[in-house]
Amino acid sequence: MIRNLSRRTVLATALAAPAVARAQIPTPTQSPWRPTQAIRIVVPAAPGGTADVIGRLLGQHLQAAWGQSTVVDNKSGAGGVIGSAEAAKAPPDGHTILLGNIGPQSIAYSLYRNMPYRPESLIAVSDIIATPNVLVVHPSVPAKTVPEFVAWLKSQDGKVSYASSGTGQSPHLSGAWFLQLTGAKATHVPYRGAAPAMNDLIAGVTSYFFDNLTSSIGSMRAGKVRALAITSAQRNPMVPELMPIRETMPELKPFDVSAWFGAFLPSGTPAPIVDSLNSEMKRWLAMPETLERFKTMAGFADWNTPADYRKFVDSQIALWKGVIDKEGLKLDAD
Repeated sequence: MIRNLSRRTVLATALAAPAVARAQIPTPTQSPWRPTQAIRIVVPAAPGGTADVIGRLLGQHLQAAWGQSTVVDNKSGAGGVIGSAEAAKAPPDGHTILLGNIGPQSIAYSLYRNMPYRPESLIAVSDIIATPNVLVVHPSVPAKTVPEFVAWLKSQDGKVSYASSGTGQSPHLSGAWFLQLTGAKATHVPYRGAAPAMNDLIAGVTSYFFDNLTSSIGSMRAGKVRALAITSAQRNPMVPELMPIRETMPELKPFDVSAWFGAFLPSGTPAPIVDSLNSEMKRWLAMPETLERFKTMAGFADWNTPADYRKFVDSQIALWKGVIDKEGLKLDAD
């Protein structure tokens, strides 16, 4: 579904607050290429979520910078594969941009049997934002720390269940990797989204959940669930008291999971177009108002060169392939 950008919608999505950039963003430069028609930003997810918000914020900046109208095209389905496939097949002329993410641009390549595109079908332009998941447990779970939680899990001998927002999504694979690294056992219970998963956790149907921090924060503060740690490599200013999981136990040192979102272009897009989009993203991500909005999403702004972003995406593909192969997961993309 194509929807015109609404400045009111974008501004209402995020509150102003200081943000900490995950990496220093260099001084912006300008590129001579400019679009000659409307820009379409394909968001491979339903309206209203984080991907949709980020796509609209990027579109608002490009519309002002380039003087061309920008529309967001929400193409959800198959964990983001449907929208990504459509963007990969678009003319490589700079007028179609994919707002990609950890799912369809890294996890999907190993998860799905019949992928309609490959990593080389898309040019990685730059990362935009990374947000952590958080390990939350039902209040009846006796553990107050990650080591205590792992010990408790092992004592239950596989009788514990954990929720996720869907098979193959970041919360599910965060849970799967956690179990692989610790040697503990638990049963995965997938839901159709984070909201029903959280509802059943609160009701005690499941015992724990690796949820997105922003969607869990309300239940955490209300005391309905207890947070033990976050999945990212660094602490988050929204919950500075929570340690990264990787700092809690030696066997969890490799554990570093963030839900990331970035821009991609169809393969074959000329270098001047790639450089122009990258340059405008650099300028946008350096703006204080952008960082302020990202703070409300518990996110860190992160600009990369196309070469560095390609390396990062490839490393994520390799990471999740290892986790997925060990789990024996395979799904159909249709």
